[in-house]
Amino acid sequence: MNITAQVDQGPMSRFQIVAIMVCIVINMMDGFDVLVIAFAAPSISAEWQLSNASLGWLLSSGLLGMALGSLLLGPMADKIGRRKLILLCLLVISSGMLLSAFSQDVAQLTALRLFTGLGIGGILPGLNTIVSEYSSLRWRSFWVSFLQTGYPIGATLGGILTVFLIAKFGWRSAFVLGAVASFAMIPMVWKFLPESLDYLLTNRPAGALQQINRLLSRMGRGKVDQLPDVSMTSVSAKTGYADLFSNSLLRSRTILLCIAFFVMMLAFYFVMSWTPKILVDSGLSAQQGISGGIILNIGGIVGSMLLGFMSSRLPLLRLIQIYVVLTAILMILFAQFSDQIGVMVIVAVCLGFFLFGSMVGLYALAPHLYPTQSRSAGLSLAIGLGRTGGVAAPIIAGFIFEAGVEKTDGYIWFAVPLIITLVALVLLGRGGNAAVESSSRI
Repeated sequence: MNITAQVDQGPMSRFQIVAIMVCIVINMMDGFDVLVIAFAAPSISAEWQLSNASLGWLLSSGLLGMALGSLLLGPMADKIGRRKLILLCLLVISSGMLLSAFSQDVAQLTALRLFTGLGIGGILPGLNTIVSEYSSLRWRSFWVSFLQTGYPIGATLGGILTVFLIAKFGWRSAFVLGAVASFAMIPMVWKFLPESLDYLLTNRPAGALQQINRLLSRMGRGKVDQLPDVSMTSVSAKTGYADLFSNSLLRSRTILLCIAFFVMMLAFYFVMSWTPKILVDSGLSAQQGISGGIILNIGGIVGSMLLGFMSSRLPLLRLIQIYVVLTAILMILFAQFSDQIGVMVIVAVCLGFFLFGSMVGLYALAPHLYPTQSRSAGLSLAIGLGRTGGVAAPIIAGFIFEAGVEKTDGYIWFAVPLIITLVALVLLGRGGNAAVESSSRI
C-alpha cells in the first residue's frame, strides 16, 4: 500500500484531526474577515453618506481581491507548498485588516479591502487541499464540509462581537478584531499545520523524504526508506491550469464546475452582502440589521454540518441539487414576507441553512474532480472565477436598486442564477461524470 493509500484507507490519527481543525479555525477567521464589511456597512454608509452604487463597489472590493487571490496566488501552492502560501496569506490578511481600521475615506477602504481579499482568496484552495489530503476517504466529504462550516461559524461569532464593538467603539474596531485574530493564527499554523503529503511526493523539495517520514511518524505509521517511483504518485507531465483542459473529461468538469461556482456565488454574496443594509432600510436599527446577518449564518452552520454528515451516506451531488432548489424557493419567500418581521426571521434561518449548505457542497465536491497534481489549480480556477460572480453581485444589486427596484425584490432577481447552478450540477452528473453522481462519499 503506497503512502497516500495509507492515509485514504487507514484510521485518522489525532495529528491529522488537529491539522484539519487548524484549517477550520482559519476558515472561521476568514468568514469574519469577508463579512465584516457587510456588518459595518450601515455605519460606514451613514458616516460617509454613501450612495447605493458606491456601497456596492465597496462591498465588492474584497470579493474582487478574493477572486484575484484565488486565481493568482492559489496555484502557487502547487509550487511553493500549501503551508508556505497559507502563512504568506495570513500576513497579507492581518496587515490589510489593520490598515482598514485607519482608512480615512471610501477610496482608501476600498483599496484595502481589495488587498485583504488577495490573502483570503489565496488561502482557501490550500486549506481545502490539506483537509482533503489528510482526511481518510470515508470521512473526506464530512471534513471538507466541516471546513466550510467554519465560514458561517466565524461570521456568526464575529457578528455577535461586532454588534457590541460597533455600538461601543465604532465600526473601525471590528477591523482591529479581524487583524488580531488573523495574526494570532500565524504561530498556530507554524506549529500545528503540516505540509501536504501529496505536495512532498509530487514536487519533492529538498529533504522531502525526511519530512514525509516525520509526518508518517506523527500519524502513527511506519517510515519509508525511499520515495516511491514518480509513476506511483499519479503525476502527469502537465501542471497548473493547462492540466485542467488536457482531456475532454477534465475539460467538461472544469467548465461546469466554474459555471456552478460563478452563479452560486452571484446569489450567495448578494444575500450575505446586502441583507444587513436592506433590513436597516426596512426600518430596523443598525444592530438589528447585523443580527439579521447573524441569523443567516446560524442557519448556515446547521445546514452545512448536516450536509457534511449526510454526504458520508448519500450521494453528495444529489444533496447539493436539493439544497440549491430549496434555496431558490426560500429567496422568493424572503421577498414575499418582507413586511412580516416574524415570518422573515424564520425564512432567514431556513435560507441560511440551504444557502450555505449549497456552497459548502460545491467546495466538498470540487477536490474529488481532479488528480493530485492539478487539484490546487482546479480549485483555484473554479473558486477564482466563481468569485467574480461574488464581485458582480453587490455591484449589480447597487445599480438595480439605484434604478428603482425594491430592495426586497432583489432576492427574486438573484434566485434566477440558482436555476443555472442546478443545470450545471445536473450536467456534471451525466456522461463521463457519472461516477460523480453515483458515489455516496464524494
